[in-house]
Amino acid sequence: MGRILAIDYGKRRTGLAVTDMLRITANPLLTVETSQLLSWLTDYTAREQVDTIVIGYPRQMNGQDSETVPAIRAMEQQIRARLPHIPIVEYDERFTSVLAHQAMIAGGMKKKDRQNKMQVDKLAACIILESYLDSL
Repeated sequence: MGRILAIDYGKRRTGLAVTDMLRITANPLLTVETSQLLSWLTDYTAREQVDTIVIGYPRQMNGQDSETVPAIRAMEQQIRARLPHIPIVEYDERFTSVLAHQAMIAGGMKKKDRQNKMQVDKLAACIILESYLDSL
């Protein structure tokens, strides 16, 4: 059984999280520049067994796609072309950034560290992945 990898796509930076091999825990992995995402995914999946990629899809309160969705769909098509053997799941990511900030506060993270967007991005990816795992 391989890992599940979650992506919290952003126009500049993309947060990543991954499960353990048994798919029990979700762990924040890192944040990469979005321009480097495809090459990073190619390298990572060559080293690690990834069975599923979960991409967060931001929805508005009324259920409509947010303005970021066209860019996410374009990236998803590129990932499918590069990694056709790995299934991709679209998962609603509403409020993950808010939840990431709340988790940082609850965890006692200093304000200066909470302002680091790279921390927020990878934690948001972890929240997407945890939510996806809970839905299984």
